Amino acid sequence: MSDPVPLLQQMIRFRGVNPPGNEAACVRHVAAVMADAGAEVRLLGCDPERPNLVARVRGAGQAPPLLLHAHADVVPTDGQHWTHPPFDGEIIDGHVWGRGAIDMLGPLAMMISALVRLHSEGTAPAGDIVLAVSPDEEAGSRTGAGYLVREHPGLFEGIAYGVGEDGGAVLSCLPTRVHPIVVAEKRACWMRYTARGRGGHASRQGWSGTSTSKLARLLGRLEEGRLPKHVTPALDLMLDTLAAAAEEPLAARLRDLRDPDGKAEVPYDLLPEADAVYLDSVLRNTVNATIIRTPEKINMLPSEFSVDLDGRILPGAWTVEDFRTELRAMIGPEGELELLLEGDAMPAPQFGGFFDTIAAVMREADPEGLPVPMVTPASTDARLFAGLGIACYGWVPMLLPAGSRYQDAMHAADERVPVEAVRFGADRFHDLLLRYR
Repeated sequence: MSDPVPLLQQMIRFRGVNPPGNEAACVRHVAAVMADAGAEVRLLGCDPERPNLVARVRGAGQAPPLLLHAHADVVPTDGQHWTHPPFDGEIIDGHVWGRGAIDMLGPLAMMISALVRLHSEGTAPAGDIVLAVSPDEEAGSRTGAGYLVREHPGLFEGIAYGVGEDGGAVLSCLPTRVHPIVVAEKRACWMRYTARGRGGHASRQGWSGTSTSKLARLLGRLEEGRLPKHVTPALDLMLDTLAAAAEEPLAARLRDLRDPDGKAEVPYDLLPEADAVYLDSVLRNTVNATIIRTPEKINMLPSEFSVDLDGRILPGAWTVEDFRTELRAMIGPEGELELLLEGDAMPAPQFGGFFDTIAAVMREADPEGLPVPMVTPASTDARLFAGLGIACYGWVPMLLPAGSRYQDAMHAADERVPVEAVRFGADRFHDLLLRYR
């Protein structure tokens, strides 16, 4: 089972869709593979049908333990139109097709393959390697990594660093391959906005102060507005790295973004739209309207509406109140804001040391590629393990054509990954486990 490709195919076929959460077969399969590879295996959980796996590979005691963490659940495919069946795990045109190929059964297969290979070679890593495979990442992690961190923190005692998924990090704006190393994540700040206005019979038009007019103004301000720009240390290093590799005039525009007091904005005119949207999203706190609620009566002007807002707060010292203040400045004082969920804050990113080891592994494997520290606008289970004092990084090493965007298919139809990219990633995890100190 040192070849990650058959393992990935099998894990896709387990259909670990969440909701409802069918991860048990996949997690137990991985547990059996790791037990055969000599790991100490434990299955733990608050729901016996949704277990977590913690597998420990003993090292030589020359370095602190290292955490590899992954999730076994995948999002549904309902309403999507796939070219090939999403749960057959077929190899077609050199690609493994299926839900989870990118997010994140592919990266999990890479990790397992590297660990199995170490066992087959009779090689002990410098320190223990702890593989944590969890359910429920796609729906809040309460029964997954959240359970492990709450109920079994001792299993992760002494771990200095952790590696997990990269949240779909990808950039295609440079002529060379970009190898993302995620060093920081934004966190969720979900709110509900509620406002009231004049209601009445919908056959009459022209009333002032209706709730629908207030809704239209709110949506317009959210669509056209931007919260203030903030250059975090991680973003500053990322922009510096990108600017050094970019051609003019893009390089100059990226350098301009590093000025925290400047007026420069994301160069949508020079970037692929996906890259521009990404930079816009990590340059500031963000908010999007996602769910709108009104009474379901077509001939009635509603007197009240609510809008659920997906807010994302930058890594660092920004608080919910900071976010609320910025949001109020954009949308105005009207209406009520209720906090629905506040995500876990991650500590400041760590550079040097382990980060440099990851970057060196990639430079040696792909001298023409560019390792880039990145911030992800999404959140992963790293936010939970970071609460135990573990410095977490998102890293999915793949050798892909420059400019390709396979990561965009995560959560979408036709998710797939090149076979050789999966094998390349397994080799790089093997390299990392040998070099880790």
